[in-house]
Amino acid sequence: MSVKSRPVLLAAFCVLVAGICVAQQQAPVERVPVDKNAPAPQQTKPPRSDEPAGPDESSSKQTQTDISPPAGDAKDHSGADLDTPSDSGEFTPWNPLKAMKDVEVGDFYFKSENYPAAISRYREALEYKPHDAEATYKLAAALEKSGDLKGALENYQDYLKILPHGSYAAKAQKSIDRLKQKGITAQAANQPK
Repeated sequence: MSVKSRPVLLAAFCVLVAGICVAQQQAPVERVPVDKNAPAPQQTKPPRSDEPAGPDESSSKQTQTDISPPAGDAKDHSGADLDTPSDSGEFTPWNPLKAMKDVEVGDFYFKSENYPAAISRYREALEYKPHDAEATYKLAAALEKSGDLKGALENYQDYLKILPHGSYAAKAQKSIDRLKQKGITAQAANQPK
């Protein structure tokens, strides 16, 4: 801000403040008549956490929310869309930033033709962000390069299910056609390993 513009800003500020003051002085104030014989209103102090709450009051200690899952919830939601627990019994947290970093590292390994390392990173990305289209396509490409044609076909098909019109859709469809010409079938790819 230049030195020449400071007085202009100061003058504008003073005019603004003066206008607000004039408007407040001109506004009528509504006066409520006070009955001198009426009892004074009860003033209540705010509740304190160390004081017991009355029956009409709420306290966070008294109204604890039950966050446990309903009975049979794990059995009802045992579909493929849920994360599967690891060997330690814990779930992998959803972390798209870690997944993105795993894809970047996987790309490095893929360019270096270290396909087992790339596959490992792409699979780890899918643990942190299941159904990630980019990681699924790149996993398929790495599996194809490593010779796992059934796994590659399955992941190319998964990519098209996730993102049928995505940036890799044409390449994925060409790869599926190429693998099917080699005799790899969708039935073989979907069989349990």
